[in-house]
Amino acid sequence: LRALEVLRTVDLVAAEDTRRTRGLLEHYEIKASLVSYHEHNESDRTEELIQRLKSGTSIALVSDAGTPLVSDPGYALTAAARKQGVPVVPIPGACAAVAALMGAGLASDQFVFLGFIPRKGSQRQQLWDLLQGEKRTTIVYESPNRLLRSLRDMAACLPQRTVTVARELTKVHEEFVSGTVEEVLQVFAQRDSVKGEIVLLIAGAQEVAGGKAADLTDSEIKEMLIDLMELGNTKKQAIKQVAQMTDKRKQDIYALAVQISARQQ
Repeated sequence: LRALEVLRTVDLVAAEDTRRTRGLLEHYEIKASLVSYHEHNESDRTEELIQRLKSGTSIALVSDAGTPLVSDPGYALTAAARKQGVPVVPIPGACAAVAALMGAGLASDQFVFLGFIPRKGSQRQQLWDLLQGEKRTTIVYESPNRLLRSLRDMAACLPQRTVTVARELTKVHEEFVSGTVEEVLQVFAQRDSVKGEIVLLIAGAQEVAGGKAADLTDSEIKEMLIDLMELGNTKKQAIKQVAQMTDKRKQDIYALAVQISARQQ
């Protein structure tokens, strides 16, 4: 109700997509002037909007969905407004990251939000390496087209970790799928396709026994090594990572890696 009142009373609405926002305004019979403000014109449009704000114009910033600035445009404008002494008033609303945390059943007293999972292999590997020691619940966004790839990466780098996939939050087909990485991967791998907006939540490292994956068989260790090397790691790097993730001795993991090499020759 507060958001609707603001939209009715401001002089201008800066929208990520004016077409989508116009549909919202028309639904509530709100007549307002609209101007586009998105990632492609953010730097140029910011100065224009700041000048209008300083002249007394009231502006509401709206994103396509969710909350502005949370993986959406707006940071440059709010930062510039604060610097110029222009008041910035947040209007709380829907936020996929927080909504997913509320329904995931994972620890919520401490969490970290990392935005979208990187597309590039090296950057993705850096993320998985970072999360191996992360003890807080981690929240990330992912494209439905890359969800299976990310779950497979995590199965190799974060075995036994509990995860939740939250899909289409606040919509008709809202869904939460929770379990170990392998269990959740199996659920989505059986589907013809994955659609909708995806939030991926990863339990903290402390929720794995001893912070490491224990009691893994030699076959499972070999699978981890193969997966890590397929992700671009050298044999030495893969051995080191598996040693960090499990209770196995490095020399034992090395022996298994030698067996893999012999089999591939």
